[in-house]
Amino acid sequence: MAELLRGGPVATEITEELRARVARLALDGVTPGLAIVRVGERPDDLSYERAAMKRAEKVGVEVRRFVLPDSCSQDDLRSVIQEVNDDSSLHGCLLFRPLPAALDETAACAALDPAKDVDGITPGSLYGVFAGQPVGFPPCTAQGVVELLVRSGVELAGARVTVVGRSLVIGRPVAMMLQAHDATVTMCHTRTRDLAAECRRADVLVVAAGHAATVGADAVSGGQTVVDVGINWDDEAGKLVGDVDFDAVEDRVARITPVPGGVGAVTTAVLMSHVVEAAERAAGHHAAG
Repeated sequence: MAELLRGGPVATEITEELRARVARLALDGVTPGLAIVRVGERPDDLSYERAAMKRAEKVGVEVRRFVLPDSCSQDDLRSVIQEVNDDSSLHGCLLFRPLPAALDETAACAALDPAKDVDGITPGSLYGVFAGQPVGFPPCTAQGVVELLVRSGVELAGARVTVVGRSLVIGRPVAMMLQAHDATVTMCHTRTRDLAAECRRADVLVVAAGHAATVGADAVSGGQTVVDVGINWDDEAGKLVGDVDFDAVEDRVARITPVPGGVGAVTTAVLMSHVVEAAERAAGHHAAG
């Protein structure tokens, strides 16, 4: 039976660290501020918004919501983003995606000031991830994977890591971030020839393919740490499942993240850490941690 790598304790640890940093900012009269920009009423957006606001309250981050109807125009959205850019009390912005099909998502992301991009959606932030420069911030879920591994005591230096997934949201940025921790990273995807064999070679397996049961029993080996980033709804089981067939894999590996309760639990804490760091940068503080 594998050890479960749960995100809750990691999120609590990050939250406590952030509370101390927020207290230091308060001495200079600074309260970290987060803008949440949401278009429409997608259930998954609403769920994450509630979780983010709950985490913000625990940390001491003020949240201001900008809610637009899904029938809004590109100009309406651009105006809101410009308002966020111009407001010095708002240090970070979370723009929910995907946007409705009628809107140009690429243009909306590019319009956001990279200094306020706390979820890695702007070209500037992605440059920061790939160049190892403090420009913007990496995607929260990608950093959540790294935080979960590091804070759970998983050795990354010299480890063989296989990342399944190549999106700019998780796969590619998390690969770069793991390399920065001196891991040797192999990037794969659902069209990789003999994907199972590539996965078995890894010490740490990160699965972010976007499809349920992408990784099964034939793709793992003893001693592995498996991080399942996927979130999928299984109609037959009536529950959320990851990209890894958990029941088939659990007794074959050393450690594995549950879904839900794994990486997702860390994501809102990472979001708040980005907001606090953005406030520290704006105030001229050196970020802690």
